[in-house]
Amino acid sequence: MTDDLVSIIMPAYNAEKYIAEAIESVLKQTYTNWELIIVNDCSTDATEQLAKKYQEQDERIKLHSLSENRGVANARNIALQNAVGRYIAFLDSDDMWLPKKLEKQISFMKANNYVFTFHQYRHFASSDKVGKIISIPLKLGYKDALKGNSIGCLTVCLDKSKIKSFLMPLQRHEDYITWLNILKGNQIVAYGLQSDLGRYRVDSKDSVSANKLKSAVWTWKVYRDSQLLSVLKCVYYMCFYITSGIKKRS
Repeated sequence: MTDDLVSIIMPAYNAEKYIAEAIESVLKQTYTNWELIIVNDCSTDATEQLAKKYQEQDERIKLHSLSENRGVANARNIALQNAVGRYIAFLDSDDMWLPKKLEKQISFMKANNYVFTFHQYRHFASSDKVGKIISIPLKLGYKDALKGNSIGCLTVCLDKSKIKSFLMPLQRHEDYITWLNILKGNQIVAYGLQSDLGRYRVDSKDSVSANKLKSAVWTWKVYRDSQLLSVLKCVYYMCFYITSGIKKRS
């Protein structure tokens, strides 16, 4: 493990339209002690060629190309297994960071000795239309996290030296399950940095992920199958999930 190095986890599948912007947003970081681990999940477009081009230009960029498409969780796990940094951050191939994201977040963690942090972000589309800032809590424990996933994957940074080794489960809402497992398994709290430092692209996401009913079913399965909650507790936390969804749309 290399101290102060940030390992950036980037899964990529048929991402030729956006991956250059994602990589460029990493290259523009004011915090320069990072490695970008791109896992090409057997793309059929020019994703691999674009990633190779950047790899040739900057030795901090590492590309792993898979011979079989096995999904985003597996791709992230391959990257996690190859990461050598003390800090772990996540950036999907169609999202972007603002230039001071890593500088501000690592400083925030070091100044307060935090293990798990996340920050504010905005939704955006190809037209460069940017939405309002997504509000986040100041801190989030396991029980509060069960009330709904308020942590955007592109906002997370973890101090790997202070938590148990982890991988993402190969099931829906894999990032949400991972945050829950880390919070519970390490008995820690996640802290929210109140700064807008990322952009989550909404026009490129799988339409299935936007299906509210399916998302609710996946969330129920997170409670029952992953977190092993009783039916009564599942109903309790689903009430928060539904209420939160209504507030977001209003």
